[in-house]
Amino acid sequence: MRDVTFTYDEKCAGEFSRLLSRVEHLFISIDIGCPYGLPFVARFHQATFAPLSERAMELFLSAGYRRNGNCLYDMQCPHCFACMPIRLHPDEFRPNRNQRRAVKKNQDVQMAISPLQADEETLQLCEKFLRRRYPRENNNALGYYRDFFLNHIVNSAQIQYRIDGRLVGTAVIDIGYNWLNAVYFYFDPDESSRSLGTYNIMQLIDLCLEWEVEYLYLGYLIHSVPAMSYKSNFRPHYLFSKGKWHCVT
Repeated sequence: MRDVTFTYDEKCAGEFSRLLSRVEHLFISIDIGCPYGLPFVARFHQATFAPLSERAMELFLSAGYRRNGNCLYDMQCPHCFACMPIRLHPDEFRPNRNQRRAVKKNQDVQMAISPLQADEETLQLCEKFLRRRYPRENNNALGYYRDFFLNHIVNSAQIQYRIDGRLVGTAVIDIGYNWLNAVYFYFDPDESSRSLGTYNIMQLIDLCLEWEVEYLYLGYLIHSVPAMSYKSNFRPHYLFSKGKWHCVT
């Protein structure tokens, strides 16, 4: 399996190098305060794109890039290297006891996949999540959907989780033939005891297995940020560093 994976990554790296040579002039660097609360300046190296082919998006993901609205970016922070792109290979994954417990705890949750949309119900839940978890100025649900989730460059969808019809969580995902990109997940803070973040990743893994998708991208792993560090519990996983994916068992 690892020989096949290595060949895939080498092929992607070669194609991406040629792709990047054609679009590198579109990228700019933007310095802002760290969005994850670390005491460093964050440097986003990003470009805005029109609709991309499914393969082009796959190449960017395989090179550690992330999506924000119609922008693709990677982090080039001058004094910090905490953000590490993380990827799962669903057919290799083996759940631990806590992950199995999260699934069992949420057996009453109903899951549905639908087109990505910003209706009143989703905005209200997202707003509640942001107020409780990230109460920063100008941090609001409408802005997240307008600037972050909705886009015109890839196929995106939402996975909604309900209990007795009540919306308790929403995952925003991008979907390709051979990859699934987890863009964001928000949930009802009053249901924090359910471990819905872990439960959501377990459902994404199951979807990948059902759809025969080989690569599940989970965004960034940041060991010092609890909201991001729990991803490291999904093993084996792969971290992107110095231009290559490295397996962590």
